Amino acid sequence: MKKVMALFAFVAVVGLYHAQAQVATPGVDQREALQRERIRSGAASGELTRRETAQARHDQRNIRRTERRAKADGEVTRRERAQIEHKQNRASRQLRRNKHDAQVRPGA
Repeated sequence: MKKVMALFAFVAVVGLYHAQAQVATPGVDQREALQRERIRSGAASGELTRRETAQARHDQRNIRRTERRAKADGEVTRRERAQIEHKQNRASRQLRRNKHDAQVRPGA
């Protein structure tokens, strides 16, 4: 009986690991971290206004929501990954425009 339970536990752990491996998005996660840092530094330096900072954070929440939905079924398809990357590209371009638009937040 103990062998059966141990085997069942092993199979469950391997199955869980396999399911997580299929939905891993390390590139997306790394890019999200870099974007968060760009937003934080832009807000701290005054390169981003409060409104621009809020919009950038909203864009990142939207990307995370899209990623969670893509992972929900246990697999991130090429189309879902492309959709996430497209949203990341748009957010990155907008962030760059906002950081370099010569607007400076007063008092920063």
